[in-house]
Amino acid sequence: MSKIEVYSTAVCPYCVAAKNLLKSKGLEWSEVRVDTDPAQRDAMLARSGGRRTVPQIFIDGQLVGGYDDLVAADRSGKLAQLLGASA
Repeated sequence: MSKIEVYSTAVCPYCVAAKNLLKSKGLEWSEVRVDTDPAQRDAMLARSGGRRTVPQIFIDGQLVGGYDDLVAADRSGKLAQLLGASA
């Protein structure tokens, strides 16, 4: 199973939407809250190439991007490729 990481904050509607999309596909993820831990925000910035918005989603260490990027990847079939199975 792929390792999915979602960098998020408590009051982010796009974070909720991204997690709902993942949940609808039966996927599990680990949530990394950047609003409660400044070190995690720094890690997100480093891993995402300076992207400051949340969510930032990684699958097996590869940056997918934010919610819009996740939806685009799902529609194009790239999400299924990243997961290594039909999602």
